[in-house]
Parts: sequence; structure tokens; C-alpha cells
Amino acid sequence: MSRDSSVIVFGLDVDDPKAIQGTTKGLAGKYGTDRIFGTPLSEDAMTGAAIGMSLAGLRPIHVHIRMDFLALAMNQLVNVAAKSHYMYGGQSHVPIVVRSMIGKSWGQGAQHSQGLYPFFMNIPGFKVVAPTNPHDAKGCLVAAIRDNNPVMYMEHRLLHFQTGPVEEKLFTVEPGKARITKSGSDITLVGISYMQTECLRAAKYLEQAGINAEVIDPIWLQPLDIDTITASVSKTKRLCVVDNGWTTCGAGSEIVSSVLERLSTVAQIHTRRLGFAATTCPPTPALEDIYYPNAQTIASDAYELVTGRVNNWKPTLIDDLREIEFKGPF
Repeated sequence: MSRDSSVIVFGLDVDDPKAIQGTTKGLAGKYGTDRIFGTPLSEDAMTGAAIGMSLAGLRPIHVHIRMDFLALAMNQLVNVAAKSHYMYGGQSHVPIVVRSMIGKSWGQGAQHSQGLYPFFMNIPGFKVVAPTNPHDAKGCLVAAIRDNNPVMYMEHRLLHFQTGPVEEKLFTVEPGKARITKSGSDITLVGISYMQTECLRAAKYLEQAGINAEVIDPIWLQPLDIDTITASVSKTKRLCVVDNGWTTCGAGSEIVSSVLERLSTVAQIHTRRLGFAATTCPPTPALEDIYYPNAQTIASDAYELVTGRVNNWKPTLIDDLREIEFKGPF
């Protein structure tokens, strides 16, 4: 924002004392309330305003604290933001970054926990990114801000607690390049958003059974680096994709089908998709434990893929691999 005066940040509770999990803390004091400001609870109108600002030359970062309610702005996003560049022959740009957040735990329930990013993966003109660590969160955000067309920047609330090294200088994590976060030879685990964290934990559990898992973070979902994933699967012959949403028509489905298309002549490729249970998210902790994949269930499914045996193997629980709880509500 210091380098580019056209960048502004606004959205519901951007100016709240909790500052969107601390991500907007101090910005209004540094850059002024003309560039950092809260908005009414009106997703459609505020998204339309953001698009208008971008068409007029600004680079707005529009914060949606609940991805669920992007549904109220679908016409603006799908029919205006994503299509304007093409419809006007490349003469217009909509450089808007939509920060959208997924909730989990603390009774988030049916309307505050949905991972709706596959909707936007399906729309030409949109880029979709789901960083999972602090380094990528910064690099992807810088890349998204610099992009001349809309980017859906997806955040999982549990990932706001992540810590890790981040360079002070500006850098970008460019679209369309996945990262191998753990090398292995027996099975390829692909974890999307928060499920990347669970896949890394699952890989540690699999070591109990002598299984060496390779873990991949796709980072950008559109454009998707299917080549890196395919190269891994051609080595391991097994693929388990863990989505942060439902499996039907999901990002995991796209990854599995794309890999199988590329490896159609390779025999004995075994795949599995994991994701939310095929129902509405329950608000109670006991049912939530069943609804979401976790490191233990991922490890159990991966074990079946590798061994070919269904024997209900479950790894021994390791306390320091337990997930943290979101303390909500904002």
C-alpha cells in the first residue's frame, strides 16, 4: 500500500478492534480511513462498489469474513468481475482481490463453514488461491494484488494461527505452481487449504506403518499445477486428495480426473477423494469430528490405498498433532 496508492482495503469489520484476526491491525492509522474502512452488511452492493472502483483504476481488496455469503454477490462476481476483461476486448480490467474466509469449529454450523471455492474455479476469468502458510499467504496476496483481473483469495480461519518465516521484502508466489512439502515414494497426498496441514500430520502417522507419503500443496487452484501432481503420482501410483469442501464436483474431483487423464496409459493407478461428509455441517463437536477429515482418517484411507487391505487400521494418536480450535466468532 505504501508503493501503490491505488490499493485500498474495505469490508465488514475491517475496522473492528479484532481487525479480521489481526490482519488489518493498524492499517487505518497508517494509511487513513479513505483507504481502510468498514462497510455495511450488504455483500452484493459492496462487491458491486468494489468492481466499480477497480474499473475506475483502483485495486480494491474486498474482505468477506464469511465465504458462505459470497452467494449473495454471485451475479457481480460471475457476470461482471470475471467477464469484463473479455467482453470489452481486453480494454477493461477488474483488479479486485476477494479475501474470503472459511470457518471451522466453535459451532460454525451450516452457514459459516462452507468451502465454496470450486464455484469460482469453474468460471473463466477468475484465479483462485488457497495459501496454507505465512510465506505463501504474503507471496500469493502480493501476486493477487498485482493481477489485473479478479482473484479469489481463500483463507481458512485455523490457518491464521500458523507461524513461520516470511521475508520482509516484497515477493510473489506466482500462479500455477504447486509445491512438494514432503517427499515420499509410496503415496501422493494433496491437501487443499487447511487440509494441507492435516495431510502433513497424516504423513507422520503413516510412518508408524512404514509408509512414506509425498505431500503436495497445490497453492493455486486456478490455474492448477497438475503437472507437479501428475509427476508425483506417476512415481507413487497412488493419489489421495483431501479437499476442504464436499467431494462432488469439488477441487479434489478436478485434480483426480486431470491426473487420470494424463496417466490413462499407466496401469494400476489408485485414487481416492476425501472431503466434507455429504451433508450440512453440524454445529456440535461430536458430529463435527465425523464431518471433517482429519490426520487420523486421512492416514487410515491412505493405508488402505497403499496396502490394498481394509482392516480399519488407525494410527496411534499423537498429542502434538492435534488440531487447534478456532476461538471465534471473528
